[in-house]
Amino acid sequence: MSNIAELRDIIRRLHGAKATHRESMAVTETFNGKTMWDGTVQVFDLHGHPNTSTVYAWSNETDDPDNPNHVTVLHIGPIASAAHAVRAAIIQEFRRLEPATENQ
Repeated sequence: MSNIAELRDIIRRLHGAKATHRESMAVTETFNGKTMWDGTVQVFDLHGHPNTSTVYAWSNETDDPDNPNHVTVLHIGPIASAAHAVRAAIIQEFRRLEPATENQ
């Protein structure tokens, strides 16, 4: 199965809508001169989703080459481009990795 077909199936499962591939976009996200992410974002048209007609999706390599991490970001609110989607995913990942802080 191709990466685009795999992403299309994941989008259908996660978002309950049919996805049609629109385009592939190269995105490089840097912060303080360091490359945080460099890859290709697949842009899909969504059919039947109640809140948007576009979703951005890509796969990140993991320690297990047979099990990549798939990311999907809906084109909603401040997410208005493939670059915005990558930035939001990076921020979410950093927040997930931050140690939990307790209110004192």
